[in-house]
Amino acid sequence: MLKNIRKNNITFVDCLYIKMKIFESYIILRKLTLRKIVNAIKLYLSYLVSVVFKTKIRRGYPVSISVEPTSFCNLECPECPAGKKELTRYNGNIDFGLYRKIIDEFSPYLLNLILYFQGEPYLNKEIFKLIEYSAKEKKVFTTSSTNGHYLNAENAEKTIRSGLDRLIISIDGTTQEVYEQYRKKGDLNKVTEGIKNVVYWKKKLKSKTPQIVLQFLVFKFNEHQINDIKLLSKKLGADKSVLKSAQINDFENDTTLIPTNDRYKRYKKTETGKYIIKNKLKNRCKRMWESSVITNTGDVLHCCFDKNADYSYGNLRENTFEVMNNSSTALEFRKKLINNRKDIDICRNCTEGLSL
Repeated sequence: MLKNIRKNNITFVDCLYIKMKIFESYIILRKLTLRKIVNAIKLYLSYLVSVVFKTKIRRGYPVSISVEPTSFCNLECPECPAGKKELTRYNGNIDFGLYRKIIDEFSPYLLNLILYFQGEPYLNKEIFKLIEYSAKEKKVFTTSSTNGHYLNAENAEKTIRSGLDRLIISIDGTTQEVYEQYRKKGDLNKVTEGIKNVVYWKKKLKSKTPQIVLQFLVFKFNEHQINDIKLLSKKLGADKSVLKSAQINDFENDTTLIPTNDRYKRYKKTETGKYIIKNKLKNRCKRMWESSVITNTGDVLHCCFDKNADYSYGNLRENTFEVMNNSSTALEFRKKLINNRKDIDICRNCTEGLSL
């Protein structure tokens, strides 16, 4: 949705948004094949059938997957299990052999690859090798996300040369005092310098990619800086800035981070004064048909809300996705989803379908 449209008055931000959406679509179309189109049609038809007839079968491969380069992180963000060191699964990097196996199987069908889940991707020293394999060799639209602390001149140049299509840089404050309230141990100056490095090398190498996106998680303590992040994005030369509502793990009891402006909340206050999720949690979920998440050890997950891989339905070291796609474990989970989604704990804080 376009931001800040007031009747026929389209702002500079809107123009950038339109431009980047057109460019993004152009890149994806260039990498589109008949096989990918047929798979997408098959996939979305199976989702529609599941909605109408309550079926559990998913036909075809996901059109989007998230692959986790690493679960390590240099920051200590309070709502992040990686930052809080609360992940109960293996903590480390994905090995390239496993990554190549994953991309080789999925790439003929993929429209989008997201190279992050938990952790800071740039802590994996093979991150550029991972990007090049998907973006250049397999021609998949590839996105990665970073907290921006490792974008020195060398890494910025390698990022551009890797063929990455989109780089999301998290920056949740425009002053150090505000920024560090969530990005614990973070250095805003280092992040802004990193953004400048990427912009510089993008221009120097005359590259149209990656799209440089500044992502701003909206909290109570930083919502007064929403206009400032838009100005900073323009000043630094990023392609666009986006606002994202923040997931609060214990939103029923801890409201200190929830914004005051209803527009930026994932949650709403009831008559009793308690907060509940805005999402009505209907017994369906398009995300669980169109995408999958793969951890650093190859576990396949239904959704990015499954931080500790509690609902893995197979491992790609041991089997192919084609085999596990409609395995008994996967079907049992989808059965719960279409019968009573609220019974699934990872769904109860889900905001799929909600946007700012």
